[in-house]
Amino acid sequence: MPGFELFGPEEKQEVADVMENGFTFRYNFDHMRNDRWKTREMEQLLCEKMNVKHAHLLSSGTAALQTALAAAGIGAGDEVIVPPFTFVASVEAVFMAGAVPVFAEIDETLCLSPEGIEAAITPRTKAVNLVHMCGSMGKMDEIKAICDKHDLVLLEDACQAIGGTYKGQALGTIGDVGCYSFDSVKTITCGEGGAVITNSDTIYNHTHMFSDHGHDHVGNDRGAEDHPIMGLNFRISELNSAMGLAQLRKLDTIIEIQRKHKKIIKDAMGDIAEVTFRELPDAEGDSAGFLTFMMPTEERTIEINKKLAGNGVDGCFYWYINNWHYLNNWKHIQELKSCSALPITLIDDRPDYTKVSVPKSDAIMSKTISMLIKLSWTEEEIAQRIENIKKAFA
Repeated sequence: MPGFELFGPEEKQEVADVMENGFTFRYNFDHMRNDRWKTREMEQLLCEKMNVKHAHLLSSGTAALQTALAAAGIGAGDEVIVPPFTFVASVEAVFMAGAVPVFAEIDETLCLSPEGIEAAITPRTKAVNLVHMCGSMGKMDEIKAICDKHDLVLLEDACQAIGGTYKGQALGTIGDVGCYSFDSVKTITCGEGGAVITNSDTIYNHTHMFSDHGHDHVGNDRGAEDHPIMGLNFRISELNSAMGLAQLRKLDTIIEIQRKHKKIIKDAMGDIAEVTFRELPDAEGDSAGFLTFMMPTEERTIEINKKLAGNGVDGCFYWYINNWHYLNNWKHIQELKSCSALPITLIDDRPDYTKVSVPKSDAIMSKTISMLIKLSWTEEEIAQRIENIKKAFA
């Protein structure tokens, strides 16, 4: 995902402003920073752009996920429904919270299906981690209704989907709490960074405290602050926020370019008979970071993926065999491997992750290819790409 493709003097200027006039720590040191507060600025701009009450920046998207879980009250022994298709951090964060990931089926949206969620709910279910994979959304009305019915926390992992919307509402703001990632290969980047967004005062207060050792951030004397809860250090630096601030101002432009490029290629592939496209519950809200399509069989998908690469069509991902994005390939999770004992090992009736069965998800992902959409393509490069795509299918 292409935020780094639009690096320019704006990012350099914001970072230079911190180095020349500000201070690198996000809190306090008022007398040294000359009223430079890049993190506060980016948080305020996030609130405005996403129409959400609270935004809090952190050191990574993974830190945002772990913080969101803790801030929403998810902890020891709580079950959290997760998808088998996601970046592995969505599941690792649940383990690190002391909670229990429960895998459920996805549908052709590539997100958790309402039916899959319903089938996975038990008396111990506390939350659903709904991951907006590859820039687009699941069936949000139905999923939110299920969470409301069963009194479950709806956490939106929108780490790949900033800029996307559902019926005009920003992805990440529909549930109780949402997360974004701003690493070097996300839609916009801080270099490294993430954010928790929420309309809940309670979740927000827990978020800013938990991510800074429990500091309550009352007053302007850090040493005199109280610590109502325990927490960790997931603080972002002003340097990262400075870069992200410049990038966030470009978000609308980035999404506009992605949508334009994706539409050209998707329209050109529309007459390929064996291709079907990912289901988009709100096509207008797709952030368009990927063009995802399905083939009729697993064998044909593997063949086409190889032919696309052979014909110079780069950035095509066959997630089903990808080390980082599909359950089948996560041996460390299946076998609960870590450098120390995980809290889940204290639960006698924990799931056996070597025996998770998600046949519907397997059937979908074994026939799915996602094509990265780049900002930097010229009209000539897009035309050549389309020609190469059609050669691959010939």
